[in-house]
Amino acid sequence: MKEEIARVLAMVQEGKIDADKGSELIQVLTEKGETNSLQLEKPNKYLDKTLKIRVVSAENDNVTVNLPIKLVKVVLMTGHSIAASIPQSEKYVKDIDIDLIIEAIENELDGQIVDVKSANGDTVSVFIE
Repeated sequence: MKEEIARVLAMVQEGKIDADKGSELIQVLTEKGETNSLQLEKPNKYLDKTLKIRVVSAENDNVTVNLPIKLVKVVLMTGHSIAASIPQSEKYVKDIDIDLIIEAIENELDGQIVDVKSANGDTVSVFIE
C-alpha cells in the first residue's frame, strides 16, 4: 500500500493528476488497506478453531475426531472436485452442496451443528469450537 501511495504522490508532483484527485486516491487506498487488515485478522482467529465430531454408541464403540477448520476448508475445496471426477464416487458427492459448507465456514459458523440421538442410545455430535 505504501508503494501505491508513493506512486500517487509522484503523479501529483509530476502534474499528471491534481492534488484533489491525489487526495481522493490516497483516501481510497487507505480505506482499502484498513479493510484488508480487518479481513485478515478476523478469519485467522476463526480458522484456528476445530471441527469436532463425537460418536458415542450404546455398545461403547466411541469415536472422536478433531479437524482444524483450515484443513476442513482445503479438503472440501479440493476433495469434492476430485471425488466428482471419479465415476465410482460421483454418485455420492453429486448432491453435496460444497459451496454452502464453504460459505458456512467463511461466515464463521460456530457452536453445535449436529446433535443426533438414536433410540438405542447412540449419539452423534458435530460442533466447532
